[in-house]
Amino acid sequence: MAPFQALVLGATLSVFGVVYLAIICNALSAVLTAITIVIYIFAYTPLKRASTANTAVGAIPGAIPPMIGWAAARGDIGPGAWSLFIIVFLWQMPHFFAIAWMCREDYLRAGFRMISGDDSSGERSASQSVFFCILLLVLAGLPAFVGIASYVYQPIELVLGGLFVAVAMRFLRLRTPSAARLLFFASIAYLPLLLAALVLTKL
Repeated sequence: MAPFQALVLGATLSVFGVVYLAIICNALSAVLTAITIVIYIFAYTPLKRASTANTAVGAIPGAIPPMIGWAAARGDIGPGAWSLFIIVFLWQMPHFFAIAWMCREDYLRAGFRMISGDDSSGERSASQSVFFCILLLVLAGLPAFVGIASYVYQPIELVLGGLFVAVAMRFLRLRTPSAARLLFFASIAYLPLLLAALVLTKL
């Protein structure tokens, strides 16, 4: 597909998605979707080649979709929506730090600026992963406190979060591609298991 064709297709789908939500759901979900698209295209994408902050900035549109779903279903942005935003935002950090360190040579060749770029030892990527996993362990309990999950969810969240932290600390201790890969796979398992616990313990 040629760049212009990709631009037309992307713009068409983006506009269609926003209009669809505005008509079928409500204006708030449409506005949140538009904000997601704007941040992704005009902030995150240019920052990939300009600043290592791109990961944190990109995590914002990456964490808004749960809020879009909440707004579409309920017509507001309550504490529950914000708790989901926080969880998904924090989860993305160790997830992408692991990927970026494993594939740091590829990112460098592509001209993308990641914290792994000058982190051949893996110390910075691993320590940041541990930091965000610990923060996630603490804040992933928010859904229970704001009333969208039962308190049965909390011990499950603590076990999942504790395992996630342990894998991140292993990455910090070993700093090998296999340790980073394990963190990546742990991140893939963590989020659906956490969200499943959130839903199932509320039934």
